Amino acid sequence: MDNDYRNSAKLLKVIAEETRLKIIDMLSCGEMCACDILEKLSISQSTLSYHMNLLAKHELVHARKDGSWMRYTLNDVTFNELKSFLEMITTTKTDCICK
Repeated sequence: MDNDYRNSAKLLKVIAEETRLKIIDMLSCGEMCACDILEKLSISQSTLSYHMNLLAKHELVHARKDGSWMRYTLNDVTFNELKSFLEMITTTKTDCICK
């Protein structure tokens, strides 16, 4: 269980940044090219690369090469695990850590 807390805390730290939250929101609509993300956010390509590398490193997004651009999608498995964890810690249960 401690691993769940540790892993979830790492993921929450990664997404707890305004630009990355915007990227996640955009990707919730489906796959996007880096060029479209750049246009919507008005950030530099190097800044986008930094954010996307961090999201990919923590398995929050999938990346695939498409010609000279990268295309990104959310990793539904990771987000579903994070949602389940948040649901678990915010609901009443008999095996709460406070007992």
